[in-house]
Amino acid sequence: MFGSKKKLNDLMAQLRPDLSRESLGVGPDFPGVAPNPLLSSDARKRNAELRTGALALGVLVDWREVSSDGSPRVVLMFDVESADGISFRGIADEDLTITELTRLAPGQTLPVRYRPAVMDHYVALARDADPAHVQQLSDEIASRKRT
Repeated sequence: MFGSKKKLNDLMAQLRPDLSRESLGVGPDFPGVAPNPLLSSDARKRNAELRTGALALGVLVDWREVSSDGSPRVVLMFDVESADGISFRGIADEDLTITELTRLAPGQTLPVRYRPAVMDHYVALARDADPAHVQQLSDEIASRKRT
């Protein structure tokens, strides 16, 4: 790859200010959005790890369309809460269908997966999550908020 990762992240922020750390609401430790996750070995590794990550609930805050070639690629911003009571801003880089994209609404709660050992703000939609497990997680989080 040409240049350092810092320079690449700075370039992405210049090209797409809506994808900057400040705009996404994450801290300086956030590695940034990959220009093309299929060409980034770090992004491919991260996505593989996220598929088996811990389940949490994310409340959709906003999203940004990154590209519309084929199925739309979007960056989704979530306020995430885990079963352990950990809360953070989560960023999911996802390919969605047009139907999924039109159904997105701020405030919507969706199951997501994250890597507790890494805590780098990356999450992924947990499309494979068992609805019963998601409901149990939702009940745990709700009961914790009541106490």
